[in-house]
Amino acid sequence: MKVMIGIDPHKATHTAVAVDEHEVVLGEFKVSASKAQVGLLCEWADGFEKRQWAVESANGLGCLVARQLVAAGETVLDVSPMLACRVRVFGSGRSNKNDPNDARSVAIAAMRSDRPALVGDDDHARILRLLVKRHRDMAQLRSTHCVRLHAMLAELAAGGIGTTITVAKANRLLNEVEPFGEVTRCRVLVARELIADIAALDTTLAASKKRITSAVTASRTSLCDIYGIGPICAATIIGYVGDVNRFDTKAQFASCNGTAPLEASSGARVRHRLNPRGNRTLNFAIHIAAVVQFRNQSEGRIFYDRKIGEGKTHKEAIRALKRQISDRVFRHLVADARAATTT
Repeated sequence: MKVMIGIDPHKATHTAVAVDEHEVVLGEFKVSASKAQVGLLCEWADGFEKRQWAVESANGLGCLVARQLVAAGETVLDVSPMLACRVRVFGSGRSNKNDPNDARSVAIAAMRSDRPALVGDDDHARILRLLVKRHRDMAQLRSTHCVRLHAMLAELAAGGIGTTITVAKANRLLNEVEPFGEVTRCRVLVARELIADIAALDTTLAASKKRITSAVTASRTSLCDIYGIGPICAATIIGYVGDVNRFDTKAQFASCNGTAPLEASSGARVRHRLNPRGNRTLNFAIHIAAVVQFRNQSEGRIFYDRKIGEGKTHKEAIRALKRQISDRVFRHLVADARAATTT
């Protein structure tokens, strides 16, 4: 008898529920999050011989317990929270939130899924994902500091800095400010501190980009051969796609990254609109490549101009270009995966 064990992970506890092929609950177990959590889970599950584990958000909150189970020789599947929520809603008519019900929904979702995501050992793609996430967080923090500095400089000099802010521009403007009161002197002090923070982040971001470039080179990917995709975008795509073999076609890949348009036809009028679904991080990386191609003389610009000539709007042409880039990215990822298996 095949058994699926669903795990609803939390910071302090993990709840596991075992169900059989008929979705009948066979057992329930709650364990505290500790060094012994996997040992206790495996000891409880010893009575289920043909078992698989399904962990909700195995790349998020359930990352540690999922990878500990893999290290223990168990077969572990990743279940998205949205999929588990749908099982609760359609199964009972209401999305009651409690740990045993959540764990049961995770198990059923994994059991009925056509293409369950298998959790494997950590690989180079996960390294790239970690590096890119760190780089993106620092870039967002720098942007926040720049916004605050822009506002502060506008209070010290008429117009502030009208262009992109840099450490050198900000320092030149502050050097021309004449403090005429305690409040102004305090504003200058805070502005100097913000400039120092931005300068430190610039140094850290430069080192981060160098580290990501080295990691992308080590992956031997061909994504950087696509015009508009640099090391950061390549690392983002590889890190968030993971195993490209989980996609059978380029259409499935486009649906995953949100570049497959949604049909919004009505009557005789056939039209498509923006797809807000899919992995938005992947979608952003492809969007960056599309913008670079659109702004420069490239194949992407020629494709964009052709779509405009066909009567498409600017946004529709950009969406079509993003889909073209998505298809090309998929071909490169598949080729890289095949090359890796033959070496």
